Amino acid sequence: MVAAALAGPGIVTPAVASSTPASFADLAAGLMASVVNISTRTTVSPSGGLPMPDVPQGSPFQQYFGNPANPSGEGGSEQGGDERSDGQGDSEEGQDPAKPKKVESLGSGFVIDASGLIITNNHVIENADEIIASFADGTKLTAKLVGHDAKTDLALLKVTPKLPLTAVKFGDSGKLRIGDWVLAIGNPFGFGGSLTAGIVSALNRDINAGPYDSFIQTDAAINRGNSGGPLFNMEGEVIGINTAIVSPTGGSIGIGFAVPTEIAAPVIEQLRQYGQARRGFIGVRIQEVGDEVARSLGMDKPHGALVAGISDGGPAAKAGLRPGDVVITFNGQDVNTSRDLPRLVADTPAGRVVDVVVIRDGQPVTLRVPILLAQEGDEPKPEGGTSTHSQGGSVLGMTVETLSAANRKQYNVAPDVRGLVVTAVSSGSTAEDNKMQPGDVVLEINQTAVDSPDDLQDKVGKLRQAGRKTALLLVTSAGRKLHFVTLALNGR
Repeated sequence: MVAAALAGPGIVTPAVASSTPASFADLAAGLMASVVNISTRTTVSPSGGLPMPDVPQGSPFQQYFGNPANPSGEGGSEQGGDERSDGQGDSEEGQDPAKPKKVESLGSGFVIDASGLIITNNHVIENADEIIASFADGTKLTAKLVGHDAKTDLALLKVTPKLPLTAVKFGDSGKLRIGDWVLAIGNPFGFGGSLTAGIVSALNRDINAGPYDSFIQTDAAINRGNSGGPLFNMEGEVIGINTAIVSPTGGSIGIGFAVPTEIAAPVIEQLRQYGQARRGFIGVRIQEVGDEVARSLGMDKPHGALVAGISDGGPAAKAGLRPGDVVITFNGQDVNTSRDLPRLVADTPAGRVVDVVVIRDGQPVTLRVPILLAQEGDEPKPEGGTSTHSQGGSVLGMTVETLSAANRKQYNVAPDVRGLVVTAVSSGSTAEDNKMQPGDVVLEINQTAVDSPDDLQDKVGKLRQAGRKTALLLVTSAGRKLHFVTLALNGR
């Protein structure tokens, strides 16, 4: 009655929050049989230790992969759960230190098919000589690796049960909202069948772990050994695969991450069919569209993925994509940020031809792009430029020259690069503010090639006449990737 009396015209009252569930017991009872404990044995050479996953320098994922020299776990968190080696029931005392030893590791997984298919994290079983799946009823079965994908940290295992297993149901992680209740079940520190509850803390979380980052963040307690276990919604459906935590101690501090099913499901299906992930490839390198880039391209707001480089002879090049294009839709789906495009391309089967809409010169352009099958190590090889004339000049706080044999040698510029080399940058200029430096090569301005200092000056003048406040330069230099730089037109 009080709330009704206070709610007058023009006052917005929040929706009444549903009460905390009295108990999760009934829901959990039907889920436990589908969750398994994963234990592995790996032979480790005495000089080495377990091979470490390849993670980016400075990535939060560096914390998630155990350090043999730091058994306390300080400064790290969970990868594959507990590790046990000599002296913990796995070898005899006095073992010759020069001999290889066995290391045990614990993790979690869950049944996705009654015939015996199990999903876990790739890092749980990576390099394992033996994999054992332990079920809630005490059954232990040897598991074989069907396929794995390091980029999404997923692995598919197969056991041969005497009776059909209880499989999970997959839910739609795209329907999750921040604040939704979730349950995590797994094998933390070897305590199998442990259930914890929490909420969705954030969605689409990017922790710089790879090209397909879009994690569910939860405060449900996830610890060492939970890796590979399921994250359930309140319908008892799997909506994520618990993968990592952020922790200074190795234990849960309420920041855990799960791979959402909308990313995992297509990969799992490919692992079932092919034993590996099969991703689409178009041959572009992209970067984020920031405020300055958006303004320089005449866009109302930052959105899409800016094409920074094109692979020679790749699908994108053949379809007519250019550096400076901004991809806004791919195969009918919106590209809101640069993170969206790699996933959309990867999920598209090879052999298809899709419509790609880009913003070019302020106008939408639709291109038909064929999809190839990505190969390991596929890297775009950007190119740019046209022919040049031999003269020099100053513009936007930079002294630029046409490329010649002498300055190519001086600044280590490749023979196939065409553009204007920067030979000096004025102190306090817009070029200095944006970290331009001698040796940089300007290939294009606002998606148009430049072939002389006068040409660059002329194009800058036309942008000013058109009322533009910034210019978008396509730049490269020795030892640096092709990239875009925005320079203020009203600056020095």
